[in-house]
Amino acid sequence: MKKIFMSSMLLIGISLFGQEAGKAGELLKNEASTTEMRAPNSVNGRNKIFDQAKSGNNIPQGNRSKNPNYQWNRNYGYAEVFLRIPEQGFFTVEVGDQMIANGSGKYRFFDLQSGRMPVSIYENGFLIYRTTLMLRNNNRVVLDFFTNEGLYLLDSYPVQNQYGFNDWNDIWNNPYGNQPGDWYNAGNVMDNNTFRQFFEMMKRNERFDDGKIALINQQMRSTMFTSQQIRDLVKSISFDNNKLALAKSMYRNCADKNKYFMVYDAFDFESSKRELMEYISKL
Repeated sequence: MKKIFMSSMLLIGISLFGQEAGKAGELLKNEASTTEMRAPNSVNGRNKIFDQAKSGNNIPQGNRSKNPNYQWNRNYGYAEVFLRIPEQGFFTVEVGDQMIANGSGKYRFFDLQSGRMPVSIYENGFLIYRTTLMLRNNNRVVLDFFTNEGLYLLDSYPVQNQYGFNDWNDIWNNPYGNQPGDWYNAGNVMDNNTFRQFFEMMKRNERFDDGKIALINQQMRSTMFTSQQIRDLVKSISFDNNKLALAKSMYRNCADKNKYFMVYDAFDFESSKRELMEYISKL
């Protein structure tokens, strides 16, 4: 009886700490047809056709040219796709003309072309999912896939063309890098735990707007913030004119500028929101 109780508690603990499919991210539509999903894997053939079409080389594999056309310095943009499959099994993931097959559930694609990019997922040689991503230069798309749910787009982060990472989980938990940022690059973004400590310390030690803004400005010299964090900081300011000045200055230190609309919720007056919108649109 004791063994049964301990086993039950262990299973409950695992379920609490595991990610539940569909609880995070945006579900991407499965574009694979029923016919395609019933056919065996044709990835190798598709890759050969894809490569020949891109290179303009229609020479059969058995009669290769002695003077192939090399492409050393192709410059078509740079994007990354990181995809995770937490289930057990052997999957093959194809993004554009790149393909990775393994049983680890970790698939990292670099040097991808920006723009619309097809993504296909195979299990044991059969196509089970296909959709299209919109990739942007110098951005990393992070995805999770569940066979019973689908492919979820978790987020898109700015990258600095870096190839080395210490731990796979660091990419999901701390995706922004660890260097000081500037106008063009997202640098050392404050993680959520550190931000909570900073925010509570600011509220505890600084009662007035001037002190809060001075502390935030000092931190901005070495730190990037997310739009959600900036919204909370701006919202903590008492007067709208001070909120507006802070929101304008922090835009430069925002790691996800595409979500800066979240900061508008921090204002009490519509005029301040419009002025911030106009300020950003002119940058």
